[in-house]
Amino acid sequence: MVAPRLDLAPLREPLGLVRALQWFFSIFCFATCGGFGGSVRVLLSCLGSNHSVSASFSYPFRLNQAVFSPSLRGLCNGTWAEEVHLVGDFSGAAQFFVAVAVLCFLYSLLALATYLSLLQLYRGPAARLPLLDFVATVTFSFLWLLSSSAWAKALSDVKTSTASPVPNCNPPLVSCYHLGVTSLGSLNVSVIFGFLNLLLWLGSSWFVYKETNFHHPSTTSTTSSSTIGHSAPASI
Repeated sequence: MVAPRLDLAPLREPLGLVRALQWFFSIFCFATCGGFGGSVRVLLSCLGSNHSVSASFSYPFRLNQAVFSPSLRGLCNGTWAEEVHLVGDFSGAAQFFVAVAVLCFLYSLLALATYLSLLQLYRGPAARLPLLDFVATVTFSFLWLLSSSAWAKALSDVKTSTASPVPNCNPPLVSCYHLGVTSLGSLNVSVIFGFLNLLLWLGSSWFVYKETNFHHPSTTSTTSSSTIGHSAPASI
């Protein structure tokens, strides 16, 4: 049994350095997406009066549940018989993206801890940890591709939805003026960091692959082959 022993040397190698970057940048993904909150503001003009209303929305971006406040039902002489919501439910892509970011955060932290404390076990003869690490790295690379692409498309739809006009605005009886939406800059950043993480995980796949027995045969198999070669009888 190999006792844990702290060794910071892997941080000076691509294997450990890239894992540390993955851990760091995954935080930006679930923080910028999962921590977002904003609103849509609209000015209603009718019957000689103006009313400012807003609809708040946040992660996981179920915009179809975001209702304008104050309620439009009591404004403009009953123009709206029902509550007016924003359009669209983008929670699936947002939650998938955040879930992948959190899982990658936890895995990269676990892998980094293994490199720094159990490197001898990780690189031991016939060790299976590098192979498992490689499979996990390739899997997370694929998940980053899927989640980042899905969230990029969903974010585009969120922008379209929040910029859509309020229904039943028929000038000159009722005029609606879009006052603006909370800046979505942090959500744009989350998409950028999503694809950056994709590149980091794809790049680290090569460094992890170099640790597996597929890249360099184990010492045991090499020694056995050498022994068989030396023990073979000389040709007559």
